[in-house]
Amino acid sequence: MRFVYLAALLGASGCLCLLDARWRLYFWRAPVRAAVVTAAVTAFLLLWDAAGIAAGIFLRGFSPLTTGVKLAPQLPLEEPVFLAFLVYLVAVLLFGARRMLDARRSPGGRRA
Repeated sequence: MRFVYLAALLGASGCLCLLDARWRLYFWRAPVRAAVVTAAVTAFLLLWDAAGIAAGIFLRGFSPLTTGVKLAPQLPLEEPVFLAFLVYLVAVLLFGARRMLDARRSPGGRRA
């Protein structure tokens, strides 16, 4: 049961990837730009986490569903995976919503 959370994050990321591939919303639209943005925002969020950890605000709790691997004190392996997933999720939601709004405004109706 130690890898359940990591597996769930990777599985959800795979589902996002399938949506992204089908509708060409983020990585399948501009892969280099998406990779740079995802890496930069994930790095920023990791720095934010590090500042919170240093200030004693963020603490890692124990769960039998996590791997138990720490990248740094109070920073579990799952954290950067979660942050990258979060960035990807927000981008897919943003570009998906944008596409839906554009389709509603266009006189021809739906766009692929």
